[in-house]
Amino acid sequence: MKVFILSDIHSTHTKRWVKSLSENRCEIFLFGLLDCDASFYADLKNVTVYNYGFTFNKNSRLYRWVFGKMLYFKSLKKIKEKIREFQPDILHAHYASSYGLLGALTKFHPYIVSVWGSDVYSYPQLGSIYRRLLEYTFKKADLLLSTSHCMARETNKYTNKEIGITPFGVDTERFKPSQKEGDGTFVIGNVKTLSDNYGIDLLIRAFAIVCAKNPDKPLKLRIVGDGPDKTKLQELSRSLGVDGRTEFVGFVDNRRLPEIYNSFDVSVSLSYKESFGVVAVEAMACGCPVVTSDADGFREVVADGVTGFIVPKGNPEAAAGAIQRFINTPELCHTMGAAGRERVLELYNWNDNVRSMIGYYNQLYNKNN
Repeated sequence: MKVFILSDIHSTHTKRWVKSLSENRCEIFLFGLLDCDASFYADLKNVTVYNYGFTFNKNSRLYRWVFGKMLYFKSLKKIKEKIREFQPDILHAHYASSYGLLGALTKFHPYIVSVWGSDVYSYPQLGSIYRRLLEYTFKKADLLLSTSHCMARETNKYTNKEIGITPFGVDTERFKPSQKEGDGTFVIGNVKTLSDNYGIDLLIRAFAIVCAKNPDKPLKLRIVGDGPDKTKLQELSRSLGVDGRTEFVGFVDNRRLPEIYNSFDVSVSLSYKESFGVVAVEAMACGCPVVTSDADGFREVVADGVTGFIVPKGNPEAAAGAIQRFINTPELCHTMGAAGRERVLELYNWNDNVRSMIGYYNQLYNKNN
């Protein structure tokens, strides 16, 4: 089957979908807008990549929001040209508010749109014109897909179409438990971009509370990721007196993440918003119990009291209390970690998720032929 994909070339999500689909005998043409390194795709069979090469002045909000959108439409002629050359069986756009709109404007069918998160949670809140553009995109799609049921419900605020669920799971052969090495230090970990939405400041405050309650216990907070708030978060850890116990690891390649999760005793994610709790799924696949906020995506993937604990958003005291339960009862780490692994194998095995996506492709292809 030949699939024309409109998506961010640089995104880890795009890379995983394209790689797995190509390995399952799909021929892929990937079209991306923003200039980036596409070398990841060089060794993949049955994959052609076209990079339109937009560049943005990240310091100019006016440029990004006004001229940026105008530049998107300049690419439409090239997208149509590449569709004519490739002659796909299906057009699939990832992220409804940019690539999804472009795909709708090509008028190619059958057409699939996958929503990712902010395109349905934030974009339509910017104003009535944005809402109408999103509704137009959904109207033109032959099939809508979401990685979670909670995001599907959000999407249904703008369309009455049925939405298929294609979880963004994990490779359970890579993300799996391994022997934790260490000196007996209890490690609290987090893997996220260092920005406001992900509540990492709350995690640092929760960690300070835990340290105060356990002055003689060897504790460490390991923060993995990079982002605009790094300096501010480092200053917060210093002001709370926990900088000596807090490790800012920086960006880690996806290939190293199983090793990272296996270094944690508990993975803690206190995001204000999550459309799909992939970091919780990755941790659970490695047999690591979790503490998460009650953001929609986490409430869907975490079994509260079974694979970890869910606490109210914006509440570092509640998060500290949940972490303390693992410190007080170490066997919880093992029992909840094992339960998390079983839940991922049942619901979020990546190979099953890929087969589900291909099933939707075949269903739509057969319907249109």
